[in-house]
Amino acid sequence: MPSMFNGIYNIISQCLSSSTITLSHARQAHAHILKLDLYGDTYIATRLLSHYANNLCFSQVTNLVLHFFPNPTLPSFTSIINAFARSHQYDAVLRLFSLMGHKGLAPDGFLLPSAIKACAALQALKPGLQFHGYAFASGYALDSILASSLVHMYLKCDSIGDAHRLFDEMPERDVVVWSAIIAGYSRRGMVERAKEMFSEMRSEGVEPNLVSWNGMLAGFSNAGWHVEAVELFKTVLNEGFLPDGSTVSCVLPALGQLEDGVAAKQVHGYVIKQGLGSDRFVVSALLDIYGKCGCIQGMLKVFDEVDQREVGSLNAFLNGLSQNGLIDTALEVFRKFLDEGVELNVVTWTSMISSCVQNGKDMEALELFREMQAHGVEPNAVTIPSLIPACGNISALKHGKQTHCFSLRKGIFDDVYVGSALIDMYAKCGRIQLSRLCFDKMLDPNLVSWNAVLKGYAMHGKAKQTIEMFRIMQESGMEPDEISYTCVLYACAQNGLTEEGWQYFNSLSKEHAIETKTEHYACMVTLLSRVGKLEEAYSLIKEMPLEPDACIWGALLSSCRVHHNLSLGEIAAEKLFLLEPDNPGNYILLSNIYASKGMWDEVDRIRDVMKSKGLRKNPGCSWIEIGNKVHTLVAGDKSHPQMQEILEKLEKLSVEMKKCGHLPKTGLVLHDVEEQEKEQILCGHSEKLAVVLGLLNMSPGQPLQVIKNLRICGDCHSAIKFISSLEGREIFVRDTNRFHHFKDGICSCGDYW
Repeated sequence: MPSMFNGIYNIISQCLSSSTITLSHARQAHAHILKLDLYGDTYIATRLLSHYANNLCFSQVTNLVLHFFPNPTLPSFTSIINAFARSHQYDAVLRLFSLMGHKGLAPDGFLLPSAIKACAALQALKPGLQFHGYAFASGYALDSILASSLVHMYLKCDSIGDAHRLFDEMPERDVVVWSAIIAGYSRRGMVERAKEMFSEMRSEGVEPNLVSWNGMLAGFSNAGWHVEAVELFKTVLNEGFLPDGSTVSCVLPALGQLEDGVAAKQVHGYVIKQGLGSDRFVVSALLDIYGKCGCIQGMLKVFDEVDQREVGSLNAFLNGLSQNGLIDTALEVFRKFLDEGVELNVVTWTSMISSCVQNGKDMEALELFREMQAHGVEPNAVTIPSLIPACGNISALKHGKQTHCFSLRKGIFDDVYVGSALIDMYAKCGRIQLSRLCFDKMLDPNLVSWNAVLKGYAMHGKAKQTIEMFRIMQESGMEPDEISYTCVLYACAQNGLTEEGWQYFNSLSKEHAIETKTEHYACMVTLLSRVGKLEEAYSLIKEMPLEPDACIWGALLSSCRVHHNLSLGEIAAEKLFLLEPDNPGNYILLSNIYASKGMWDEVDRIRDVMKSKGLRKNPGCSWIEIGNKVHTLVAGDKSHPQMQEILEKLEKLSVEMKKCGHLPKTGLVLHDVEEQEKEQILCGHSEKLAVVLGLLNMSPGQPLQVIKNLRICGDCHSAIKFISSLEGREIFVRDTNRFHHFKDGICSCGDYW
């Protein structure tokens, strides 16, 4: 029996001593150790601990130390802790130090740096202070390496005051610790202080190395001191240093912010000359700057020359394409890499979703979100607020609610950006009560959140609630900005509140020292014009200290069409033709003014001008969500599979409306055609088609949600009021100007629109 025991013991000992032992073999050896009760053998126990530590099996290590290893030594803990530290398992490192304390062991000067490094990586200031106190009490703090680790820890924990005090107490300060403290000031944008420290370092006879320059350069660039970063890069060259990949990847973002494409190409030449093209950070930085500078060819060249494309450079490339309006190309590249099995991360998916939303591809964004989850990529707190606007843009309320539920399940609803995006989404989907509910549930709303709810109320024409919310916002201590005032002025314009509008407009600069922007003037021009004060609006434009933009002249021209003011309409149109020569809407508005006065020769002249420029009227387009699908209806387009049913239902509704005395407003059809043809034109308007499609496919009494790419026409507005009463439906229509909530034959706008 003893011989058998000795044989098994020798096998276990040899197994644990082998450098090729696998985790599976170690577990088998562990089972034999349990059977033979060999934990008292220090050598066996130490080897087993080492294997588990090298395989990062923290629970097994903890279990062994707490329950089976009676007298672990400091060397045992040192090897275990160093194994976890090498693998960046910093949480485990700190927990192992806690275990040491339970076993009555104290760390020495060789082990303390690992603990301090873990605190720095986790930005755990409290345990860092405890380790510093222990190092000071035990005398280890005098060691220059340990003191340097503590300085780095304080800088990582954003405690630069403590870092500098410790730095001042150090008897010897090498270039590493000098570089760290200088980089710390640089990252905080304290440029002058960083420069002073740099001079002090040299005056003490410590010469900077490339790491010193890189640390300061990275700090300047990250803190937004882009000009200073570029100047510092020039100094590095003048001092005779050869920039490495870190240097280049730090200066390129600064050049990108300055949109200095010429300098970027020079740096690119240096990269090629020095053979830095394989550095993934350099590649990503080059792609990013070429994208920001609109240099597509440069971006393509960099991407094509990469031998091994990794996800970081792919993300930068896709982002650059999207920034320059090449969203279709970005989607093609994305699909290509997805089909090739490249493991795309959450940044890639989120970037593509955001790019689709920013480029008007909301349906594609929703589809990408579904694919992202199908591929097992977990959306995060950046993905959700990137996606939510897509739901609002196309009034996809069901998708929006599903996304809202997802944010609640994942515990990211409390993120202020998610909350703000949901406020905006519900407002755009016509559910202003839900929008306000999301706002009220926010723990700490910021200015973006307040502006989102103000914008929602204004979009729905709820001036009273907008003004009240603005008051509550100020009383809460939140200072309004120019966007807040734009929302309030817009609400006043939607309701013809001239006196209140002037009051808020005048208080912009007087009470809050906010610079009056063109959008504030545009709101006032809209407000004055819509109440018929066109000459007063024109006077305000002429007195502006800013150059009137297309938005301001467009507001005047639109109101001139409503009030049939030809003289001012022609003035506004001529300005717009210069500012936006390729915008067909401006020509259409002037043409409509001529048509309303029966000036058909002028109408033909405007049409000829549009034809010569290759311009066409943007067709009316409406969207409605039915089930989980968003349907698109275009005026004059009969391709929808249910178009025949839609037209038949519309004809029946027209008969019912005429019986009740509702006649089509053919005067709104500004074409020189017969009355019957005018009625047919009105029947083909996209918002009518979308409403009828909803009636055909949605349960009785279920609200209908429609959005339109143009202003709703007067005849459609009147017809939908009638339909809401006849069919017993709530109908929400969002046009380019505001929301219309139809119920029981009444619209929320009070016909003031």
